[in-house]
Amino acid sequence: MSATNQIPASVTDGRQGILGVASPAPTLRGDHAPKSAHRIPEQCHSQKPYNTGNGELLATTNDPDVLIVDWDGPDDPQNPKNWSYRRKWAATIIVSSFTFISPGSSSMIAPATGQVASAFGIHNDVILALTTSIFVLAYAVGPLFLGPLSEIYGRSRVMQLANLWYLVWNLLCGFAQSESQLLVFRFLAGLGGSAPLSIGGGFLGDCWRPDERGKAVAIYSLAPLLGPVVGPITGAWIAEYSTWRWVFWSTSIVDAAIQIVGVFSLQETYAPLLLERKAERIRKSMDAEKVPYREIRTVFGGQDRSWRTIMAKSLSRPFALFVHEPIVQLLGIYMAYLYGILYLFLTTIPSIFQGTYHQPVGIAGLHYIALGIGLLAASQFNAKTMDNIYVYLKSKNGGVAKPEFRLPATVPGSLLLPIGCLIVGWTSEAHTHWIAPDIGIALVGAGIILTFQCIQTYIIDCFTLHAASALAAVSFLRSLAGFGFPLFAPAMYNALGFGKGDTILAVVAIVIGCPAPWIFWYYGEQIRNSSRHAQ
Repeated sequence: MSATNQIPASVTDGRQGILGVASPAPTLRGDHAPKSAHRIPEQCHSQKPYNTGNGELLATTNDPDVLIVDWDGPDDPQNPKNWSYRRKWAATIIVSSFTFISPGSSSMIAPATGQVASAFGIHNDVILALTTSIFVLAYAVGPLFLGPLSEIYGRSRVMQLANLWYLVWNLLCGFAQSESQLLVFRFLAGLGGSAPLSIGGGFLGDCWRPDERGKAVAIYSLAPLLGPVVGPITGAWIAEYSTWRWVFWSTSIVDAAIQIVGVFSLQETYAPLLLERKAERIRKSMDAEKVPYREIRTVFGGQDRSWRTIMAKSLSRPFALFVHEPIVQLLGIYMAYLYGILYLFLTTIPSIFQGTYHQPVGIAGLHYIALGIGLLAASQFNAKTMDNIYVYLKSKNGGVAKPEFRLPATVPGSLLLPIGCLIVGWTSEAHTHWIAPDIGIALVGAGIILTFQCIQTYIIDCFTLHAASALAAVSFLRSLAGFGFPLFAPAMYNALGFGKGDTILAVVAIVIGCPAPWIFWYYGEQIRNSSRHAQ
């Protein structure tokens, strides 16, 4: 190494203070004096007080033997937040594609459950509903370890390995020879398929800045809700003209194509891991005898990556967030109810239009389009307005942004949902023209997506660094609801009918949903300030 190498980035250490760009190498005296000057290829500085974003402040130290690695200034192109818009949108679309296909396969089997019942001799309605909802039960388990693991081993690596797991077991579902095999394969496929739901929000939090994040999160949030709508539409026609096994084989083919694109295009975005790789490059470039730094670490602190530490800290973080964070508790319960209603409608739409309106499987499946229209229209409206409202409220607040500025659209969303439930229930009960329950179904979809997107973005803004863990905690609750609601739906509607049954759903939606926007609008900042992990 040349004795006159320069330091291309600003460097601060305990010995020399700040050295400007292209300054000569520092002179180290005494025992630290190297035989030749040394080039430090990355930006480093001495440890200063630094807020990691999760409420922890790194300790102050002037230890001359500790070197801290950070980005090369605010415009460092290696920082995912400084990527070009094209690169950010590429990552967003790929992650949204992963998030679309897995929930799509979760409900795609719903119109073909009659064929499954005939093939395996299933006569119990609960067991038959279980063939659909057990996939969603795995959604409650998978994020608890996949989300935190993405914060240790990287978003991209965990996402793609989990998707490969999903692909294998989803393919095997098409070869199941018994009811028990199908249930086991579906559950195992759901474990891998849950990764995009818990990791995807972390991807977006890594790439997008708060004032430009709304549109990206709106598209990402639409995918797990639109997927279960598109799935049954295609599944109905596949079941009518082929066999239920092709429901699984077709989704596996599409997922394989998405996986290939992801392998070549989806890059790592998690800042602590990227900086750790940067620190490792510095360690390898330094000669320990010539530049005897005792420790080189990132601004996120030295991390013990042993399995014991992973189990003790990262894997327990979703539980810690749920136990200690009122934001996760309150919004998690509301999102659980929204997700439960979504899957309840996904599994009962065939019973409405095949049972009440006596339509064939393929035609009855087309009514999922109504749900898709509500989801898509409201999502696009919210995508166009969310960031504009956020920027406007930020300017009215003296340029200071708050996560609560994401919540205004939850007000109409919390009203549209119960209105839609009432329309669907009583028009189906009265056997009116089929367009009437379709209108109600569209309103249900609109109410769900408006509220879902706002809550998702709010959580990401509150827990940016640990967004994956926060979303894992929320996903656990909502997935339990998505699993449980379809199981009691047949008994509820058989006992009460569609009118009274959906009225109960509407009343609960009003009690839980309507107060939520006002509580967080007026008290959200106070709740965040008392939080251990909120930014």
